[in-house]
Amino acid sequence: MTKVFNKVALSINAHPDDAEAWNAGALKLLKDKGYKIVIATMTGGDLGGCNMNMEETARVRFEEAKKAAAVLDAEYYTLGGVDGFLFDTKEFRLKVLSLIRKVRAGVIFTHLPNDYHSDHRTTCNIVEAAAMVSSLDTVPVPEPPVEITPLLYHSSPLTLSDPLGSQIVPPHFYVDVTSVIETKKKMLGYHVSQIDLMKHMHKMDDFFGFVLQGNKNYGKMVGVEYAEVYWQHLGGGFQKDPQVQNDLKEFLINKI
Repeated sequence: MTKVFNKVALSINAHPDDAEAWNAGALKLLKDKGYKIVIATMTGGDLGGCNMNMEETARVRFEEAKKAAAVLDAEYYTLGGVDGFLFDTKEFRLKVLSLIRKVRAGVIFTHLPNDYHSDHRTTCNIVEAAAMVSSLDTVPVPEPPVEITPLLYHSSPLTLSDPLGSQIVPPHFYVDVTSVIETKKKMLGYHVSQIDLMKHMHKMDDFFGFVLQGNKNYGKMVGVEYAEVYWQHLGGGFQKDPQVQNDLKEFLINKI
């Protein structure tokens, strides 16, 4: 019997606002192609606030993330990790595995394995490990296995270099998100708590503009106004079908 691909895209990242910065454009385009969108974060972003304690920050950021997800009619989940202190443990691998199975994910987006932020790198490891075994019936979680191991994609909003400044493998493809950039702006705009934080941490007066400038820079590389960048996980144990590339073919640039 032919196994059916589930048109469910799960974007699972470390913090609230990561999905909006990394892949809101592609998520909107996939939604327009009939995909169900799910957004999840490993932590509540509880260190990411100014003049608030961690509990209050997590509460505020949860509400911001829910409002942003609602723009895509997306479900939003947070998995209980502590911002800045996220570790790759059995507990978190099982939590992610349960979520993948609960939402029946066909496609997963997450961070790069060599991302600049330690929470992002840890999230990538957890998600990769959980996705790889999500179709096995021997893993101790109550949700039934997915029929097919999900396709796994990585993305980056800022630069094409690793934490030490070395160039990384070029993106497998760029997605022209010019037509949906207003949706991305709207989703980012709900994360008001990050404006003061970025001023405090990075002396950055326009956090949202900084993120969008990254998309402009990527767009300039391939001759469009705004673009996002993606790598498909092609390692052993994962499906290699170019499903996302095919579904977004009219927006795709530099496909490998």
